[in-house]
Amino acid sequence: MRRFKVKVNDEIFEVEVEEVGRETRAPKTVVQAPPAQPVQVAVPAPAAPVAPPPAAAPKPAAAPQAAPAAGAQGDGDAVRAPIPGVITEIRVAPGNQVKRGQVLLILEAMKMQNEILAPFDGTVTSVPVSQGASVQTGDVLVTLSR
Repeated sequence: MRRFKVKVNDEIFEVEVEEVGRETRAPKTVVQAPPAQPVQVAVPAPAAPVAPPPAAAPKPAAAPQAAPAAGAQGDGDAVRAPIPGVITEIRVAPGNQVKRGQVLLILEAMKMQNEILAPFDGTVTSVPVSQGASVQTGDVLVTLSR
């Protein structure tokens, strides 16, 4: 066993090193540190408990729409955008006769092509959007008359 003095951060430590054998392992090192000195630590007084924020009233969930909503709009019923998106294709023009479930136009939202269908049999009275137009939820896409 061999003894060494090692200086670390201006403190001197006595180290004993023992050779364990002729193995390729590193020698075993035993470090003796000076006796620990007590340390005083100031602990702040516990803070007063914080009241949780008042719970917000739950908002009613919007019902998913399988078909566009139809609402009164002047001389016909409006087919409105169910979600925001971009009009990529318009398949009808004013004066066209449409059947319930027929595709009126394609609305792209979140990289998905959504077919906007006619909610009833009727005649297209106006198409106030154009291909490439951005629309928001509730914007009128097509107006139909019965």
